[in-house]
Amino acid sequence: MLNDREKFIEENKNFVYKIASSICKRRLSWENDDELSIALIAFNKSIETYDNKKGNFFSYAKVIIKNSLIDYFRKSTKNISVYLGDEELITFETKNSMEKYEIEEENKIRAQEIAYFTLKLKEYGISFSDLVNNSPKHKDTREELINVAFLVSRENQIVERLIKTKQLPIKQICLLTAKSEKFIEKWRRYLIALILILTDSDLMYIKSYLNIKVGEKDD
Repeated sequence: MLNDREKFIEENKNFVYKIASSICKRRLSWENDDELSIALIAFNKSIETYDNKKGNFFSYAKVIIKNSLIDYFRKSTKNISVYLGDEELITFETKNSMEKYEIEEENKIRAQEIAYFTLKLKEYGISFSDLVNNSPKHKDTREELINVAFLVSRENQIVERLIKTKQLPIKQICLLTAKSEKFIEKWRRYLIALILILTDSDLMYIKSYLNIKVGEKDD
């Protein structure tokens, strides 16, 4: 539905910014740079055109944003000179160099996110080793927990209580999801990690690995 889409786009503006900034190789401003408008339109397009056969949504969205910006650069003489130098086409060597640079930049962003996520988890008394030792081994259980975390992430009152107290409000979550206290308590650490990933706009790359279904068509 339209409101859900607008909310989803707003929640992921930081993701759009990171991709656009990485492609443009500079900091951008929402108020002054057309590149961000182009990227935001492309992100909306990716929601409209995405289906599960196209793989991870955020990986798909990145390709749509990148292609839209490159098309924009090619149509703008000013931006071509900035982005491609004096040539109208990217040489094979330049293309390889750009791709290598983009991979390096993505790796830096991922490393920064992991470091940030590690610090966030510490606030809740959780380490990565805790997550490894308390992660579900069965796919069905993982999907069930992602669904629980997704429902919780949409309930501001529960999320705010979690952030404030650093404790999972188990009874509220049980009422919301119809899951048993035993189930929620067993996967408490894992659920906290999932909820943090789903609600923190600075964890977009990590979030993309969850491969949550998004972008339903408007009714």
